[in-house]
Amino acid sequence: MSQLDLFDLSGKVALVTGGSRGLGKAMTLAFAEAGADVVIASRKIDSCEVLAKEVRERFGREAMPCACHVAHWDQVGEMVDAVYERFGKVDVLVNNAGMSPLYDKLTDVSEELWDKVLDVNLKGPFRLSALIGSRMAAGEGGSIINISSAAAVEETPDVIPYSSAKAGLNAMTMGFAHAYGPKVRVNCIQAGPFMTDISKAWDPEIFRQQATRFAMRRGGEPEEIVGAALYFASAASSYCSGAVLALDGGRPRGAGYTPQKEW
Repeated sequence: MSQLDLFDLSGKVALVTGGSRGLGKAMTLAFAEAGADVVIASRKIDSCEVLAKEVRERFGREAMPCACHVAHWDQVGEMVDAVYERFGKVDVLVNNAGMSPLYDKLTDVSEELWDKVLDVNLKGPFRLSALIGSRMAAGEGGSIINISSAAAVEETPDVIPYSSAKAGLNAMTMGFAHAYGPKVRVNCIQAGPFMTDISKAWDPEIFRQQATRFAMRRGGEPEEIVGAALYFASAASSYCSGAVLALDGGRPRGAGYTPQKEW
């Protein structure tokens, strides 16, 4: 086997939540190009179906679109059952779905907002990892990739619910690595600012000022998550589990996580 063969995903099945746009779309396309059949999960089935069609036409891989709100455990369970009924396995799970609603001040954070953010960013990944990770461990193994955020280690007042959820996701990575190892590897990509749809809400001048402190002096493009995702998904990372990889362009602590406004 050559070194490049280590990244081959032929014969694998990869499930990506939040998989129809942004970082999720970039990873879905990369996995399909590497030879995997893909499951594209999102709340909106239309966007999943559009991407599934693209996968089939460009790469000739099977693509299963799934409407699933990961905060709802019943929907998660139904999706997992449907995927195993169709493919018989999941080799790669990417917990990518996330959300971080804006608020003006901390007293405006309602119980509903708090629960929604924790449910999507933490509860959903926990349930999916438990359901799929246990089947991976009982079968031929697999890889779970959590998509966290620089907010997990950044103390800023504008994303406290989101930061709390992502910090929990970081911690959960090591917990699941031990729970389902050695057959299942569980790793985390701690993503910095990427220029996806969410970046359209950022104040460009504040972000430009923040980015001057990054080693790369800019935000990331969605396709720049692909290398890390393929590494964790494939045999190239066969001795890597429980790791949290900062993929943030060399963003230092204290640079500020979101450029929404000054505090």
